[in-house]
Amino acid sequence: MHTMNTTNSLEILRRLGEFDTCTVANAIESFGVRLRNEGFSDSTLACRTPLMPAMVGRAVTLRVRSAEPSMKEAFYLDQPDWWERLDIHPDGRPLVLVIEDADAHPGRGALVGRFHACILKALGCVGVVTNGAVRGLEKFEGTGLQAFSGDVSPSHAYGHVVAAGGPVEVAGLRIMPGEILHGDRHGIVSVPAELAARLPEVARRFREREARMCEFCASAGFSPSALRRQIQADAGRS
Repeated sequence: MHTMNTTNSLEILRRLGEFDTCTVANAIESFGVRLRNEGFSDSTLACRTPLMPAMVGRAVTLRVRSAEPSMKEAFYLDQPDWWERLDIHPDGRPLVLVIEDADAHPGRGALVGRFHACILKALGCVGVVTNGAVRGLEKFEGTGLQAFSGDVSPSHAYGHVVAAGGPVEVAGLRIMPGEILHGDRHGIVSVPAELAARLPEVARRFREREARMCEFCASAGFSPSALRRQIQADAGRS
C-alpha cells in the first residue's frame, strides 16, 4: 500500500472531505488526466448511509464469495483471518475497505454486518465499498462507517475471503490498494494521487462558481441571454 504519512497529507484528505463527490469529480475532470467516463462507480452501487458526510480514505482490498461454502468450513464469527489479512498500516489511515464479490451473482450473502462494522471502525476504516451485500445498516450509521453496496442481505450465507490485497473491480471501477477514494450518496470517485493536494482549491472554485450561477438564476435580472453573459464573465474571472 502507498501511504500518506505526513500531517499535511492527512490535512489534504480532510479538506477533500469538505466537498461532495460531484464537485470532486468536476475538479478532477478539469485537469484532463483521464476520460470523462472513467474513474467513478456506476449505478449498480448504492450508498446505504446517505445522510452521512463524504467519505475519504485509502483503499484496502478483498475478494470474497458467499454463494458456496469455503473449502474450510467454519461459522463466520470464527474466521478472524479475513480482517487479520488486511494490509493495514497506522500511517495509511483513514482507510476504505473495498470488497469484490467474485460470485457469478454477487450479493447472496453479506461479509460485513454489525459485528464487522465495529471491527473495521476500530481498524481505522471510514467506509466499506462492495459490489456484493452488506447487512445491519443501522450499525454503520451508529459507528460512523459509510456503506456502499450492490445489494443488502439478511444473511452472511457462506461469506468467505478468497484473496486479500491486489486489484479489485466494483461497480465498473477498478481499484488498487492504496488508491484514494471519495464517496457520498452520489457514489464513489477515484482521486488521482498526483492531484490530491491541488483538488481542494479547484473544488472550492467550482463550488463558489456554481453558487454564483444559482444565485443569479434566482435573481430578478435572470434571462437566458443574461445568464450566457454571466457565464462568460465568470469564466473570464476564473
